[in-house]
Amino acid sequence: MAELAFYSGTMNCGKSTLALQTAYNYQQLGHRGMVFTRGDRAGSGKLSSRIGLEQDAYEVDASTDFWEVVSNERTLGGRVDVLICDEVQFYTERQVEQLARIVDEIGIDVYGFGITSDFRTKLFPGSARMIELADRVEVLQVKALCWCGKRATHNARTIDGVMVTEGEQVVVGDVNSGTVGYEVLCRYHHRQRMTAITAQATMGEDPLPNAWNAQS
Repeated sequence: MAELAFYSGTMNCGKSTLALQTAYNYQQLGHRGMVFTRGDRAGSGKLSSRIGLEQDAYEVDASTDFWEVVSNERTLGGRVDVLICDEVQFYTERQVEQLARIVDEIGIDVYGFGITSDFRTKLFPGSARMIELADRVEVLQVKALCWCGKRATHNARTIDGVMVTEGEQVVVGDVNSGTVGYEVLCRYHHRQRMTAITAQATMGEDPLPNAWNAQS
């Protein structure tokens, strides 16, 4: 039976790496997969991970109709065994419903990968709909770490290193890139709005060694 599976977590938890590995595993078995992403750090039409892996992908936008894309591919004689969908948090609710329909009515496995919640700790619409519809939801086990050494559970948006809690839900950026950046924090330091930069300014030194010592 085909399934709709959702692999979720914070930034830095390895979701894009797992998406690439899943696509590779299917390719090694001779299966034909379609790989989708939206707003990847490597640019349009790319699926990449922070550890340097990358491959071409179909770029998703608000007008993408997955049912139509897959149907057209099959009508033209293309084989489609699996869909690998990264950055699912940026998909619309309707697009997630299309993915569920593909599983149920065509029998194609769909694996979605995405961040669960935004910098305000609110669920992304795409991720929320995946959780509601998926046959299986997996929280990735690779630990993303807060600057204090605890497991990171929340995504923070920063402007010049200072955490913000208001603004548009989607602003493309990456860790330490430009004015807008993103950082993963434990719940406590997200509530305190204390990023690595603000912690360093407060303590007057690198906070990480002291944080590790305090926990040991």
